Amino acid sequence: MENFEVINPTRIIFGKNQLDRLPQLLSEVGVKNVLLVYGGGSVKRIGLFSKVMEKLSAFNVVEFGGVEANPEYATLIKAVEIARENNIDFILALGGGSVIDGVKFISGAINYQGDAWDVLERKEGCVFTSAIPFGTILTLPATGSEANSGAVISRSELKLKMTMGGPLFFPQFSFCDPTVVATLPKRQIANGMVDAFMHTLEQYLTYPMDNLLQEREAEGILSTLIEIANVVEHPEDYKLASNLMHCATHALNGNLRCGVICDWTTHMIGHELTALFGIDHAQSLAVIAPRLWKRKFIEKQEKLAQYGRRVWKIEGDNETVGRLAITKTEEFFQSLGVKTRLSDYTSDHQGCEKKISAIFKERGWTAMGERKSINLEDIEQIVLSSI
Repeated sequence: MENFEVINPTRIIFGKNQLDRLPQLLSEVGVKNVLLVYGGGSVKRIGLFSKVMEKLSAFNVVEFGGVEANPEYATLIKAVEIARENNIDFILALGGGSVIDGVKFISGAINYQGDAWDVLERKEGCVFTSAIPFGTILTLPATGSEANSGAVISRSELKLKMTMGGPLFFPQFSFCDPTVVATLPKRQIANGMVDAFMHTLEQYLTYPMDNLLQEREAEGILSTLIEIANVVEHPEDYKLASNLMHCATHALNGNLRCGVICDWTTHMIGHELTALFGIDHAQSLAVIAPRLWKRKFIEKQEKLAQYGRRVWKIEGDNETVGRLAITKTEEFFQSLGVKTRLSDYTSDHQGCEKKISAIFKERGWTAMGERKSINLEDIEQIVLSSI
């Protein structure tokens, strides 16, 4: 097992009817001025916005809505300016992973002197050194952003998606109420399932190590997600919804990576597909993952076989089980209503493999994956085979 250090200071408040605790949690840290950040109109349509505003009646609240499904830098900078003007001392994210990711960026950019995009581009000497504290009220189980310190920010005019994170960007608390799943469209629930599944596999589907506990935890999350797949059709079922929310949080709260070599190349390629074509994040993962596993099958064969036997209950030799595990996974995504070919989402894909490899080359991403063996030629062939 690899050396590791892990800390997760986020308080998770899980279950029904927990919002009464919100004023107390804010008062405990002396909050006065709250920036309430949300996305579209769904939180108002389902009545959650009014409930939250009622709980915030004792505080000065400034609203900021309109955060996109892939949070845009230009939008978030407007929120930063509003926060500065109103002396905001706490930010509350009301939404899913995109809103929460956006709030992480806002929290760091408020006190940053200079162009915050330089931090995302990792220019020398450019780093967030402080952050305004924030909490979350989760409306969509998917990314695990409510329990980790990472974020992905888009800049559409540059067709870029950049990552950020660090110890400053853990939420102070996160309210996770599974009843909100019943208010979501099927597409968002299916995307959440795929996102949680892929977060788990990126940390698991590498090569065998002696991190036996993490492997069993990962397999437990994967098996649970398969078992509760009917949540897409029955989101009102609290048992299904609560297990989905719990799985999505645990898939990326830091536990699975302890002592583990991870991959994340599927995510890196997927981010570029989203930046180029506006494809949903989870859709991009479903498109790329099977192709990457086939391209690097020899290197991943032993773990693919373990995955196939333990999660999908497939019998046979390693190659047979491993290849069938890839097929079963792709079929699972399709059964959720998530298409798994790039051509299912766009016809404007000519030359995209060259664009993506050029971006990777510019960033110095020329040796990726758990063995650092995925090169630019691999990237191009993975993207081409996904069409």
